[in-house]
Amino acid sequence: MKIKENLKQNLDWYKNQSLETQLSLFGNFLEIAKILANQLMEEEVKEKAGIRYDREKPSSGRYSRWGSNPGSIRVGEEKVKIKVPRIHDNQSLITESPERYQKLRSIELPSESLMKKIILGLSQHDYQEVVKMGVESFGLSQSTVSKAFIEESTKALEEFEKRDLGLYDFIAIVIDGKYLSKENTVIALGITMSGEKIPLGFIQTTTENSKAVKGLLKDLLKRNFKYTEGILTLLDGSKGLRKAVDETFGNYALAQRCQWHKRENVLSYLSQEQQNNYRGKLQRAYSEPDYQTASRKLKEIITELMKINRSAARSLEEGLEETLTIHRLGLVEQLGRSFTTTNLIENLNSQLKKYLGRVKRWMNSEMRSRWMAAALLQIEKRMRKVNNYEKLQLLRTALKTELKIKQKKAA
Repeated sequence: MKIKENLKQNLDWYKNQSLETQLSLFGNFLEIAKILANQLMEEEVKEKAGIRYDREKPSSGRYSRWGSNPGSIRVGEEKVKIKVPRIHDNQSLITESPERYQKLRSIELPSESLMKKIILGLSQHDYQEVVKMGVESFGLSQSTVSKAFIEESTKALEEFEKRDLGLYDFIAIVIDGKYLSKENTVIALGITMSGEKIPLGFIQTTTENSKAVKGLLKDLLKRNFKYTEGILTLLDGSKGLRKAVDETFGNYALAQRCQWHKRENVLSYLSQEQQNNYRGKLQRAYSEPDYQTASRKLKEIITELMKINRSAARSLEEGLEETLTIHRLGLVEQLGRSFTTTNLIENLNSQLKKYLGRVKRWMNSEMRSRWMAAALLQIEKRMRKVNNYEKLQLLRTALKTELKIKQKKAA
C-alpha cells in the first residue's frame, strides 16, 4: 500500500495531464525516474526482507525492513528527492540502503533513440515496453529486473496515465495567452475549492483560435473536469477564448474579464500624459467594492474619454459588464484580489519564461512541448493557494444563484 501511496504523491499533477502533455513531460524524465527508482529499490528490499507483513521471509529472516531515509538521485543536471528504504542485517547488525540506490545516484537523460521508443510505447499504450525502456535508460539490463517489477511498474504507469480530473472540485479556470519562446501559447490553470492552483494543460496557438482552444477544453472534459456546479472563467478579453468557453461550458460558466487587460487596452489609445491620469482613475473605479458605484464611475470615465479619444472610450465600453462580474456577485472584498484579473496565472507565466529562456535553440515543436510541460510540473509544486480560499464557498453559492443552477438537496 505504501508504494501506491508514494506513487500517488509523486504523480498527482502528472496524471492529470492530457496524453500529449504526459508524453512531453516524459522527455524531462524526472517523475518517471522517481517511479522506477522507487520500484527498483523496493524490489531489492523484497528480495532480501520479503513482502511486508508476510511471515515467510527469505534467507531465514536474516534481513528486516528498517524504515527509510531522505535521499536523492541526479537525473541529468536535476537533483530529484526520493525516500530511500533501509535494510537491517540481523547477523552483522548493519543497516544499509539498497545496493541499487548507489547505481541510481547518477542517471543520464535518455538518448534520442531511447526517448523515441518510450514515446512510441506510451502513444500505443504499451506500458510494459515503456517500463523496459525506462529501465534501460538507467543503465541496467532488463535481465536484472524481475518480471514482477515489470508488471508492477506497468500497472503503475497505466493507472498514472488514466487518472482523471474528477478527483478535483474546481471552482474556476484561468485561460491566458502568452508569447513564450517566440511562440504563441494558451495555458489553462484550474482553481479548486480548497484554493489549489492546478496547471491543466497548454496548446501552441493564439487566443483568437477558438477551435484550437476549444480542443484544449474538450480534452479537460474527457478527463472528467467537473463544471456543472458552476465555473468562473477568467479571461483576457479575447473573442476566441470567450467563444471556446461558451461552446464548451455553456450556461454553467460565468465569465470575469481581466480588469488589468481592460485597463491596458484603454490606455494604449492615449498619450503618455493622458495615460498617467486615466490609469489612476480606472484603478480607483475598479477598486470600489460596490457594484453600482464602480459601474457608475467607469461610465463617467467613458463619457470623459468620448470627448478626448473615442477609440479609448469604445475600448472601455466594450465588454465592460464582464469586467465587473465579481462586483456584481458582491465578492470584491472577499475574493477581488485573486479573481478580478488573470494575475493568478502571471506568476506561472513569468517562471515559464525563466525555464524556457535556458534553451538557446528550439529544434521542433515536440521539444518545446516537453520543456513547457516539464516546467509546469516543477512550478506547480511551488504554487501557493489563492488568497482567502476559505471564502470560495461564497463564490460557489453566488455562481449557482447567478447561473440559476439548482442547489443539491442534502441526503
